[in-house]
Amino acid sequence: MLTEEGMRRLMGQPVEVQRAVIANMSAADALRFDAWFELWAHDGQLPPDGEGWRVWLMMAGRGYGKTRAGAEWISTLARAKRPLRIALVGATIAEGRRIMVEGRSGLLAAAKVRGVRVNWEPSLGRLKWPGGAEAQVFSGENADGLRGPEHHFAWCDELAKWGEGEAAWDNLQMGLRAGARPRAVVTTTPRPLRLLERIRGDAWTIATGGRTTDNVNLPDSFVEVMMATYGGTRTGRQELDGELIGDAEGTLWPRALIEASRRAMPERFDRVVVGVDPPAGAGPGCDACGIIVAGRLGDALYVLADESVAGLRPDGWARRVAQAAARWNADKVVAEANNGGLMVAEVLTAADDGLPLALVHASRGKVARAEPVALKFEAGRAFLAGRFPSLEDEMAGLVAGGGYDGPGRSPDRADAMVWALTELGRKPRAAARVRML
Repeated sequence: MLTEEGMRRLMGQPVEVQRAVIANMSAADALRFDAWFELWAHDGQLPPDGEGWRVWLMMAGRGYGKTRAGAEWISTLARAKRPLRIALVGATIAEGRRIMVEGRSGLLAAAKVRGVRVNWEPSLGRLKWPGGAEAQVFSGENADGLRGPEHHFAWCDELAKWGEGEAAWDNLQMGLRAGARPRAVVTTTPRPLRLLERIRGDAWTIATGGRTTDNVNLPDSFVEVMMATYGGTRTGRQELDGELIGDAEGTLWPRALIEASRRAMPERFDRVVVGVDPPAGAGPGCDACGIIVAGRLGDALYVLADESVAGLRPDGWARRVAQAAARWNADKVVAEANNGGLMVAEVLTAADDGLPLALVHASRGKVARAEPVALKFEAGRAFLAGRFPSLEDEMAGLVAGGGYDGPGRSPDRADAMVWALTELGRKPRAAARVRML
């Protein structure tokens, strides 16, 4: 039978020996081993020492054990006999439930191996511990959901995938103020996002991380295939080694280009349009509705505002489109109609029957449509009249050849921007004239 002393000796052996012993453990020893997380966890999975940190950023490769580490930290805090309030923020509500709570390495599993009975209410997205601690699931796609609640602690999973990353993080931080020492752990695979760079650079952040190969529980066959396939590549450095690499390879909008494109907003415009990328579904968990306001002055094109929204039904995002068009005095609203067709026109005209609407149909992929617009930025003909973090992260994630390596499942904001700037970049048709013969 595996003892604590035997466990300590095992973890002092080379990784190859550890893997071999673990692979041949009895079921009882495997369960006992699993419950001794603090003994077998590597340093990057254990919370930082000291009192001066507020954010623990665990940025590591796939399979490193980020989820288990986050669940163990929260479980340890929640077992204290105090009425704590804890935020569990996933990329979506569904992922928060499926991975952070119900997953193989989630909070229910962590409680089970410790013999702790917890009450999980899936319909409410709420988890309760016997000592009075409660955890609530939130979505990184719905920043407004984090506006208001106060928390003692927070666990943020896969922050690099949050659809409204900047706003959701800021709202969470403003509510992370309960108790004497509020703290948060962020468990994520790295992506080239401004938000991750910002968090890592904060004086109150302590960053840990590691490689996929650090996890002795992973099967040798999986590790061998991953390293043989991706070792030494950019994908491998990011997804397996946990490196935060500046620009996505082949991005249409490098960060340097985005920064160089900022200009002050002109006082007037020849034209203003609103680009819209409607979501395919409705309600929480669906893609955002991209709403981008853009203007033209002479030959120069400007992005003026990002008014995108997530989690709304069609009548809700349609009202936001109409409000944006009225506020900016837009002469046209350009909306993609591939998903929804006539429904898109109906909900937009229902919100404002005088809306100057033009439906467009995509015959090419998002990246192919974006390439001519990216060239306008490179040529110094398109600019950003301000800072738009969520939009810029999507722009930086669009990769030549058709890929997307940005936040969320789809670059909704970037696609809406492309529709708007494409419309503004069209040359006006020559007026019809009558010639005398």
